[in-house]
Amino acid sequence: MRIVVKVGSAVLTQDGEVALERMSILVDFLSELTKNHEVLLVSSGAVSAGYTELKLDRSILSNKQALAAIGQPILLQKYAKKFEPYNILTSQVLVTSANLAKEDDINRIKNSVNTLLKNGVIPIINENDATSTDELEVGDNDQLSAYIAKHLNADLLVILSDIDAYYDSDPRENENAKVLKTVNVINKEELEREATPNDIFATGGIVTKLRAAAYLLAADIDTFLASGFDLSDVKSFTLENEHKGGTLFTKGK
Repeated sequence: MRIVVKVGSAVLTQDGEVALERMSILVDFLSELTKNHEVLLVSSGAVSAGYTELKLDRSILSNKQALAAIGQPILLQKYAKKFEPYNILTSQVLVTSANLAKEDDINRIKNSVNTLLKNGVIPIINENDATSTDELEVGDNDQLSAYIAKHLNADLLVILSDIDAYYDSDPRENENAKVLKTVNVINKEELEREATPNDIFATGGIVTKLRAAAYLLAADIDTFLASGFDLSDVKSFTLENEHKGGTLFTKGK
């Protein structure tokens, strides 16, 4: 099975720095996942990694692009070091929204990633934030991960977030909100709501995750949303084939 794993900024960042302990736990999980599956990682965190080195105002687009340019190699270096004890090589694959709109570019990305996976290398994929204004203005890595999952013929997208599941109401406002474990259809009203990120480095929230899941539902690809802070639910689902927590978006094959 080919699995795209997307991890958000809220998970990878703590107190303005890269959360190295959470990254270690994530890498441990991904290394286990690679034993039986092809794994692609879409990782946020470049802007926040850059911010640890240079405190620029993130509300200014050029500053955010600069922080991404500083932070991307820092982030990749940290991943490489974390994967080293597992004898797993990592690679950087930077794409733009323009790449994902052109068939020739998609095929080149696909050929490159397929070669990496064939050789046991984990591709770490991100938008080229330093040059792509569209992503930093209106885009997000939830949508990017959905595009990657579809274009690279993945079987499953896993979104690891500070949002541990999809609820029937906002759990921050309703203590009786219930987790929707399996979702087959996403209401149009939900997809049109305004995105409300919980983290200063994030660009999304539950709405962007729902849009990503809806995009993949239309392509008959499943999406699993779970906590990136406590990986027990995603481990149960992907490693033990047991759905204990989190939300599975599926047409129900």
